[in-house]
Amino acid sequence: MTVVTRFAPSPTGMLHIGGVRTALFSWLYARHFGGKFILRVEDTDRERSTDEAVRVILDGMAWLDLRADEGPFFQTQHYGRYRTVIQQMLENGNAYHCYCTKQELDQMREQQLAHKEKPRYDGRCRERREPRTGVTPVVRFKNPLEGDVVVEDLVHGTVVFKNAELDDLIIERSDGNPTYNFCVVVDDWDMGITHVIRGDDHLNNTPRQMNMLRALGAVPPAYAHVPMILGADGAKLSKRHGAVSVLQYQEEGFLPDALLNYLVRLGWSHGDQEVFSREEMIAAFDIKDVNKAASAFNPDKLLWLNQQHLMRAPVSTLLAGLRSQLAMLGIQAQGDLLLEGVVNAQRERAKTLKEMAHNSVFFFREFEHYDERAAKKNLNHEAVPLLRALQAGFNTVAKWDAGTIHEVISSVATRYGLGLGKVAQPLRVAIAGGPVSPPIDLTVALLGAERTGARIERALNWIGNQL
Repeated sequence: MTVVTRFAPSPTGMLHIGGVRTALFSWLYARHFGGKFILRVEDTDRERSTDEAVRVILDGMAWLDLRADEGPFFQTQHYGRYRTVIQQMLENGNAYHCYCTKQELDQMREQQLAHKEKPRYDGRCRERREPRTGVTPVVRFKNPLEGDVVVEDLVHGTVVFKNAELDDLIIERSDGNPTYNFCVVVDDWDMGITHVIRGDDHLNNTPRQMNMLRALGAVPPAYAHVPMILGADGAKLSKRHGAVSVLQYQEEGFLPDALLNYLVRLGWSHGDQEVFSREEMIAAFDIKDVNKAASAFNPDKLLWLNQQHLMRAPVSTLLAGLRSQLAMLGIQAQGDLLLEGVVNAQRERAKTLKEMAHNSVFFFREFEHYDERAAKKNLNHEAVPLLRALQAGFNTVAKWDAGTIHEVISSVATRYGLGLGKVAQPLRVAIAGGPVSPPIDLTVALLGAERTGARIERALNWIGNQL
């Protein structure tokens, strides 16, 4: 059997990390078994679905590189198919027209609650044959009245539902539009889905969907309902916990592989391994190994993992992200040579590409002001001879690289009987504007001879104006 999975988000809100984890598990399972992964946008709720939410789904999946083998499909493009199946179900007796009014349904519900019964449709129209004047009917699925529906869930194990507890679901509204639960059934059937991996908030939909599939003569897929993601406080994940659109993580400078690495570890493990490449995730993942318990979202752990991936990723894969982050700061970085040098210099010093960009602005444009405390401590009359000696030494350098620059700085420190840091720090503040940068020899090398000389001269002038 070829494994076929699907990710089927509804564009009624932004694509959040809970949805991304579901997509990831479905994608990994298909890839692990050499199967097929389908992207399906379930947009039957026309009032709440938005084009912006669709864009975030498609852009988010593209950024994460969770490529679908088929799709995206949109349910609203298949209404003709759904209506054909509904008509077949009416003809074979697996569905019926319900003429109950809203008032009658409300009264039914009130009576059931008054008798402390579970509110549910009581099937009063199941055997009705005559239309009702002035009432446009809905279509309901004729759910079996007896027996059990047994869900052999790949995460939760065996879950049993009694048919007597399941009411007759509406599959077509009075306006002629099919409902979500019915569209899902037809799509899973038509697309040959073998494994449905989704959030456990859908578990209660599963027995009805299985009954409808069997009524259509189809074999239900295997189901795996994954637990939700909680905040660190144990509450349902919300915006205050960081439940933002997945594209926000791109804007904040996270790497897609790092985010996927973090999400795969929320509820799944493979020994003690924490850092996974995409290939390692595919090789190791099996949905049967996912835990039943909910997992807590930990922003600090995500930052740590992102830094691990920053340090390990090929430099070439980081250039576009860093260039994008610099563009947000108004810097149009041209060429790759300086960008590559900055990535190599900063990758162990930053947790995100956004932090890397902010820390690297001085490489690409002049800073307006010196850090006040750093300048007061390091740019003073004692620094003048050191800076002039460094300036002279740099002017004689034949090969501008970190090794040669280190020799110049060391020779100045030896000449003045100082530790290397006593020379490096005034130079750092002079060329970077603040007390922090990558190793000073590498920083000077990346900055280049012309800009290094100009910034030392600027610092000397600044010191002169303070004296």
